[in-house]
Amino acid sequence: MKEEKEYLHLCRQQIEQLVNWGDSDSWGSEEYEELRAKIFEKTQVQLSISTLKRIWGKVRYQSFPAMVTLNALARYADYKSWRDFKLHHVLNHPISEALVTASNEAPLPALNKESVLRPLFSYSYKNLLGIAGLLIFCTVLFWGLSNKNSTRVSTFASRKLTDDLPNSVVFNFHISASDKDSIYIQQSWDPARREKISSNDSVHTSIYYHPGYFLAKLIVNDSIQKETAVFIKTKGWKGIIDKNPVPVYLSDKEIRHPGYMGVTGTLLAQKTGTVVFNNTWVKFSNVKEYEGIDARNFTLSARLRNTSALEQAVCRRTNIVILGKGKAIIIPLANIGCTADIGLLAGEKWITGKTTDMSAFGCDFGSFQDLRCEVKHKKITIYLNDKQIFSTSQEQDLKEIVGLRVEFEGAGEVKNIELETPGAKRYQEQFK
Repeated sequence: MKEEKEYLHLCRQQIEQLVNWGDSDSWGSEEYEELRAKIFEKTQVQLSISTLKRIWGKVRYQSFPAMVTLNALARYADYKSWRDFKLHHVLNHPISEALVTASNEAPLPALNKESVLRPLFSYSYKNLLGIAGLLIFCTVLFWGLSNKNSTRVSTFASRKLTDDLPNSVVFNFHISASDKDSIYIQQSWDPARREKISSNDSVHTSIYYHPGYFLAKLIVNDSIQKETAVFIKTKGWKGIIDKNPVPVYLSDKEIRHPGYMGVTGTLLAQKTGTVVFNNTWVKFSNVKEYEGIDARNFTLSARLRNTSALEQAVCRRTNIVILGKGKAIIIPLANIGCTADIGLLAGEKWITGKTTDMSAFGCDFGSFQDLRCEVKHKKITIYLNDKQIFSTSQEQDLKEIVGLRVEFEGAGEVKNIELETPGAKRYQEQFK
């Protein structure tokens, strides 16, 4: 644990150099809020301000950050993962403490060149016996304390209450933990979706406002103990204006139009109360099992455009999302001048426009854009208007495709969308 804390200290230092905000001791809530936003923008992992304050020592907390938090910090510092960060750093461990007395009968020799090189059998029998006894005692003591204070989770399961949106989910759990432990149920990958629970309870309910395939997590002291799948489906395409804490649902009549599915700027202004749509996202989701589609070999095609005016949404960002079981592919589009702020998700690999030239994902939304994504032989290839613009390896496949989503920053239209595996079943929707 001591080494892990030293690695965390190094990671903090690198992040401080990246943001260049001066001494972190002088950071306030505004800096931590901005850092949270920067980490989410680059990694798509939502860390809470309280988590960041604990990491930077602003809030006292005994447990070590969860691996999802460490991976996010490492990725923000331009490493692939926490493991990759550690592989790129070698800790310097000078000998700072002398050896202490191993038994009441005789101390170990002083640490010097001669004693370090002396063979082990040169110590007296009593020395060795004392060391062995001490080691056995410490092992037994540690084992006893660990078992006494260990957290045990025997049950963690979920049950939906409806087949519609929103959806309340009942979590059943049985956990044995210390009163000092912090226990949470987290709805998904997003740490902002945590709700605190008590080990004395066995039932907790939580509302899911959005559809998708979620891996809910039972977390004790920032450590994931168990996960359970929560599959929230839609009945066909569902339009949602993303808004916290409660989104705005759109009716079929509001999103179905002659020749396209989408939302107009006029309707969006009525729903949101503003004619400026920067960071206002409208999401169209069709979440279900796509039987016959091989998640390792498929093609997705879509014809779409962002119809917001430049004065309404400066970057007019647009995403196509292919949902898998626990993973996703996110393909971004945007105005040509905004590609530095977009990113692509390939399963578990996040590729950011900050460190990758993604100018080919910039487009002119004055006309419909034809986007195609091909997944084959662990490789993702993306075409825009019949021109290949990007290709990357896919380390882990989606396992099973369980949803499609189109996201517009502001107003937008989808003319058609098609998903197929060659020689197998095809899913096709032409909006008429």
